[in-house]
Amino acid sequence: MNRFSDQGIILSVRSHGENGAVVHVLSENNGKCGGYVNGAQSSSRLKSILQPGTVVSFEWQSKSEGQLGRFDVELEQDISALILGDQKALLAVQSICGLMDMFLPEQECHDSLFHGTCAFLDILKTDQWPAVYITWEMAFLKELGYGIDLSKCAVTGQTENLTHVSPKSGRAVCATEAEPYTHKLLEIPHFLRGENFAESDIKSGLKMTEYFLIHRLLQQSSFNTLPEPRIMLAEKFQ
Repeated sequence: MNRFSDQGIILSVRSHGENGAVVHVLSENNGKCGGYVNGAQSSSRLKSILQPGTVVSFEWQSKSEGQLGRFDVELEQDISALILGDQKALLAVQSICGLMDMFLPEQECHDSLFHGTCAFLDILKTDQWPAVYITWEMAFLKELGYGIDLSKCAVTGQTENLTHVSPKSGRAVCATEAEPYTHKLLEIPHFLRGENFAESDIKSGLKMTEYFLIHRLLQQSSFNTLPEPRIMLAEKFQ
């Protein structure tokens, strides 16, 4: 019998059989893991818990290696009140959970990503969450080996006045070097340059991370498109 206890974030819930569901979570110590939850469709308590973004404590067990395990879950943090009536926040949570569910390998520990996601969920109670969402996507790309380097200019090496990112290298470019090629480069949001937040930042930030999600991460996978909530989130900020 394989068994462990952990805490995790609900990523996805897919109906299975008459009353149950196959659930995936990002756990703190055991990475992404999946299992069957009995009564997921018939229990009102479980229905309220098994929502993307909900933080749970759980016990997972499986009779043998490679067999679909089973979850027993208990609520730790319900975020429904934070996103109630805010469609953009709801899409952001669904997007984060969808990206992790789609691209993270099974049972590979990503504890920093777990804690970073918990921090984002806490930020939902403030109006800064869209900027933090963009930094989450950057951290997600870095976690999977596709990081965007904003530390210095790829051409001159200078660390100031970095305004754009090269889509080819994923590295920053300073304003003087970027000027002739701005139509080919991706704009760095003002708040990531150390400047005051601008209204256009969310749109430019989502465009920047989306490029690398598609052209670095998605194209190396078996999937054809990003999760639908991520696509809808970008449309909402147009």
